[in-house]
This record gives sequence, C-alpha cells and structure tokens, in this order.
Amino acid sequence: MKTLAFELSSGQGGIALLEDGAVLFERGFPNDRKDSGAFFENVQLCLQQFGAPGEIVVGLGPGSYAGVRIAIATALGLRTAVNANLAGIASICAIDVEDRDYCVIGDARRQSFYLARVSNGRLVDGPALMSANDLETRISTAALPVYSSERLPQFPLLKLAYPSARRLAELPHLQSAEIDDTRPLEPIYLREPHITTPKEPRAFAPTK
Repeated sequence: MKTLAFELSSGQGGIALLEDGAVLFERGFPNDRKDSGAFFENVQLCLQQFGAPGEIVVGLGPGSYAGVRIAIATALGLRTAVNANLAGIASICAIDVEDRDYCVIGDARRQSFYLARVSNGRLVDGPALMSANDLETRISTAALPVYSSERLPQFPLLKLAYPSARRLAELPHLQSAEIDDTRPLEPIYLREPHITTPKEPRAFAPTK
C-alpha cells in the first residue's frame, strides 16, 4: 500500500510517498507560511506520477501553526477525494537523524520554551513548557542528544535538525496498522487556545 506523508511544521517542508517501505517520491522545500506554492505543486506532481495513496500521514507539530493547518486541510481534502486512511503524528517524532532516542526543544513564545522526548518514533514525554533557565538546566544534564528545528543560539548544546515527511511515513508504529481514521486531526497546541469572549452590547438610553 502507498503511504503519502505531509510535513509543514518547520522551516523545511516535505512530501514523501512510500510503498512497502520503498521511497517512490520525496521532495523537500523551504516552507514559507506566506507562500504554499511549492507544497501544492509537489502534491500535484506526486499524484500525477504515482496515483492515489491508500494512506495519508500528516505531521501535527508542534511548530508552524499555519503550516500544520495547511497540511491537515490538504490531507482531509485528499482523503475525501481518494477514500484513503488518514493519521496525524507529532512532527517531532520524525526528526531526520540517526538517533532513535532524543530530546526536542523549541521556542513556545511568551518567553517560554518546550521540551519533549522521543523514543523509537513515539512521543514519550512532553512537550512541556518551561522557562529558558529551567530548560538550560534540563538539557545540560540530559543523557540524550537534543535537537531543534529552529536556531536558538542561547542553547549551544542543541543540534539543528528538521522533521522529515519520509520519516513520518516509515515510523515503526505505522507498520503495526495503527493508522487511525477516527480521531480528529488538530495541531499540537502548546497552550490552550486563547479565546476572546465578545463583550456584551452596551445599552443606550433612549433620547428624548
């Protein structure tokens, strides 16, 4: 069965199509949230060359909210069109490195950062929010390599690496038939979504 994967959570986007573990199509490109042309061009090219997939996998972040939303929307539309199975996986589980056990950090804005731990393609801890000082303490004592998909010069121990669409498609638990089409796909939120409650309309006294 052919598995198509979309990854748009970081500055390096990617599309990959695998069939029985063999890579049929793989493209990487700069991921600009203001211009998704490269992503859609490669989706179209992949489908034209190799036809519809039986499974679709999309990276859920954390990372670029706009990029993840675009990937999810595209996956949902394609799933409807070709009747494929669909799954969402944390993008940080597919960092393109040789290590199978590692930590990932990232900027969570508002003067905070996140830390997560991945083991053999599974998110086993986090992402947890913490201050820069707390994160520095954690990673300085970590027994695992630490990666990030963005440059954070205040943390000299980290290594720069990006999630890979190919890795998303070949993660071990996908080979165990854990493609799950029953759960809604949403980006991984580092905080509860902020919702502004509309103000009550002001009452005006009638004029005389």
